Amino acid sequence: MTTGFTDETTAAIAIARSYTIGDLLRRTALRSPDKTAIIDGDLSLTFAEFDDAVNRCANALTERGLIKGDRLALISHNCWQFAVVNFAAARLGAILVPINFGLGSDEIAFILDHSGSSVVIAEDSLAATVGAAIDASSRGDVVRATIGLGGGAVDGWEDVASWIAHDDATPPQVAVGDDDPLRMMFTSGTESRPKGVLLSSKSLVSQYSSCIIDGGMTADDIEVHSLPLYHCAQLDCMLSVDVYLGATSIILPGPDPAALLAAVEKHRATKLFCPPTVWIALLRHPDFETRDLSSLRKGYYGASAMPVEVLREMSRRLPDVQLWNFYGQTEMSPLATILQPHEQLDRAGSAGRASLNVETIVVDDEDNPVPVGEVGEIVHRSPHACLGYYNDEEKTAAAFRNGWFHSGDLGIIDEDGYLSVVDRKKDMIKTGGENVASREVEEAIYLLDGVAEVAVFGVPHPKWIEAVAAVVVPKDGVVLTEAQVNAHVEGVLAGYKRPKYVIFADALPKNPSGKILKKNLRVAHEGVAAAH
Repeated sequence: MTTGFTDETTAAIAIARSYTIGDLLRRTALRSPDKTAIIDGDLSLTFAEFDDAVNRCANALTERGLIKGDRLALISHNCWQFAVVNFAAARLGAILVPINFGLGSDEIAFILDHSGSSVVIAEDSLAATVGAAIDASSRGDVVRATIGLGGGAVDGWEDVASWIAHDDATPPQVAVGDDDPLRMMFTSGTESRPKGVLLSSKSLVSQYSSCIIDGGMTADDIEVHSLPLYHCAQLDCMLSVDVYLGATSIILPGPDPAALLAAVEKHRATKLFCPPTVWIALLRHPDFETRDLSSLRKGYYGASAMPVEVLREMSRRLPDVQLWNFYGQTEMSPLATILQPHEQLDRAGSAGRASLNVETIVVDDEDNPVPVGEVGEIVHRSPHACLGYYNDEEKTAAAFRNGWFHSGDLGIIDEDGYLSVVDRKKDMIKTGGENVASREVEEAIYLLDGVAEVAVFGVPHPKWIEAVAAVVVPKDGVVLTEAQVNAHVEGVLAGYKRPKYVIFADALPKNPSGKILKKNLRVAHEGVAAAH
């Protein structure tokens, strides 16, 4: 419909109706200027001070030539400056490209080239690696700046501290649309190269609403953020939601169990997100019994299903903490489904039901919905969904075929609408012509006393093509044998599902987000069949 308005009036209306990521902090600062927004070590910022820092940083970036649509790469451990840069880029309509700080220079170079970043901000201790990446890329003329976290000044790099202290705190006046891309998140990826997932304010703000309503989040929350902010789970399910609501955020550089437990006690934190691997680490840490965790009321997990035995342990040892399971992926900003606190034990292992702004079904290989109780690929429709993969028409078209976003996960929806994630397509083990879900085998092994962690995956086998292998981490002070594991699963699993090989280890390889790296395990143990 034609409104009959002039372009000038239409533009003025658009500004008045703006509801983008860059607007959220400003509005919270107007509501609660003196409330504590961020605590990072000895530094504390009110929402008014946080908002002021964002404006100053944005104006400094404008002076360095960053404009709407440009890409800004950011690589750093968690810090308050990360949050400032995130919102400063959004106010300019620039596209933030958060990068995993665990990547090597060649991997970073690929992301810089693929994204076309014109500004690169790196934690000072990472400047050498990132500098080598810039040199190896085609982005030699980028603006370079460091965040000072202890590594010292770096020759040839500006200091982000000077940007945040810029003399102009005027709010930038940039018209940013709901579906203008503001984020390019690179998937951890199972392929040779990661994909750049484009997210907009519409994607993210609608996801924040789902988190708030279905996740029981409020402005009274005090949350500890320890998982990497380069990952959308911590950044967009947690930190940005806290900013939106006006909740207080405690930022830690990483998920060290002792530091995390100490922070909950010191700041009387009420809310905490951890993947299952980190929750397990907290439960096993000696400080768990000595720290005062009585303030904690809300716990969230994701990245993988929580082992049922760990859920039971958490209900005993943290009886006042309500738990939510958030399931999704980067392309969904990232939330798709939620399992609520009252459902945790009755429906243990379930990913719950579609969150507020999401529609979820499972389909066959022809994209037809499968009957209740049958395995299919999990697909979604939602404003949470990304805009697609940057400069990749083929993969975008495949992911969104027939008007659904295809997750690549296999799942079952029961008669009550609850989703159970069977496995990633890539993690399904096909042994002797039979499909085995690695998660089912893991759950069975977790029932054995003395098991701290376990990962199950497929390895090449001359007879079965693939064989089931399990790497088991015993609890401290416990000695387990392959015979014990085999005897235990014999009464729990069908023969073809039982591990052909049981390997014991002191720890499982994980990425900084706490996700178990099964790809690394497959490579490390690909020759196990030949060795037996």
